[in-house]
Amino acid sequence: MALQLPKIIVMLRKVFVIWMVMMAMCGCLSDSKCEYEAIFNFGDSNTDTGGFWAAFPPQRLPFGMTYFKRPAGRASDGRNIVDFLAKALGFPYIDPYLQSMGSDFRHGANYATAASTVLLPNTSLFVSGLSPFSLAIQLNQMKNFKTRVEEFHASGKTGSAKLPSPDVFGKSIYNFFIGQNDFTSQLAAIGVSGVKKFLPDVIDTIAWTIKEIYAFGGRTFFVLNLAPIGCYPAFLVELPHNSTDIDMYGCLLSYNKAVVDYNNMLKETLDQMRKDLPKTNLIYVDLHSIFLDLFRHPTAYGLTYGPKACCGLGGGAYNFDAGVFCGNSKVINGKNVTATACTDPFNYVSWDGIHATEAANLIMTKAILNGSLFDPPFPLNKLCDLRPIA
Repeated sequence: MALQLPKIIVMLRKVFVIWMVMMAMCGCLSDSKCEYEAIFNFGDSNTDTGGFWAAFPPQRLPFGMTYFKRPAGRASDGRNIVDFLAKALGFPYIDPYLQSMGSDFRHGANYATAASTVLLPNTSLFVSGLSPFSLAIQLNQMKNFKTRVEEFHASGKTGSAKLPSPDVFGKSIYNFFIGQNDFTSQLAAIGVSGVKKFLPDVIDTIAWTIKEIYAFGGRTFFVLNLAPIGCYPAFLVELPHNSTDIDMYGCLLSYNKAVVDYNNMLKETLDQMRKDLPKTNLIYVDLHSIFLDLFRHPTAYGLTYGPKACCGLGGGAYNFDAGVFCGNSKVINGKNVTATACTDPFNYVSWDGIHATEAANLIMTKAILNGSLFDPPFPLNKLCDLRPIA
């Protein structure tokens, strides 16, 4: 044995070197740091990761076709902004709070559901397709989650529960991307002037929610403003307008102006709130600017189509038919027709006329991560070693 020992040592050293190289290649030995341990997301279909489809009938293809190769609870052909944000921070995808099977909440929870609003929808609105999971309900879910986490750890239980530590709530990013459905759900009925009357209530409710989370320890908030809905194929088809309301890029001037007015009110409210919430990172994220530029200049970002849906029916300028939504079928004039997806969603800004493609979501998330959309400036790249997301 004494004669063989040096050979064993040499062999072990070789194995160790190979192991070190492999671990370095996979990033397992990375000394990456991050000030944040979780993401808690509040929103609608733009950042839903399966909450709506956990509560209501299942989703169908072609949703998820690009990345997941199956329906994955996203209103897209692939991943959305909160997926990419989680990946950049080194987290797994954030599971929906409403998903009871197989969820891992150690790095946060997603309360967003498709068709959610900031204000609780009344009965007539709910019948028209809005979700019952308004922002107030999502906040209550967050509070319940926090209580359950604290109770679990206080009980001294051990095991495989995939829950965060009790101190995670002060080390998290609270992401808000919600309000679009409040804005759009009544446009056809009461017009822009009617909708603008209750938009201050929407902003006040967002502000109140942030204060509630601040009270139990939340300190970093990303508040994404509204996208330019006047460029969405669905609204270009459905909302009443005349030719003078179309700008040189094919978007609706009056509706986009109303969105800008809302975004300015939201920014002003957040500016005022910082005075009342000391030591808070309250960040206004100007997603509107990059989204608008994508619609106006898609080729500048390597895309081809601006205000035209990838998945839809009818072709033409917008490829959208309100009567046959993406993936659905309907008998029209005795013929069964289906709203199918294009074969190249990576060339489109709009997936289904209302939501962004994975390609557009990737571009927008990169703009968020490089800090160009933050107000005030926020050094996320210095607080966390960001991972590649492409």
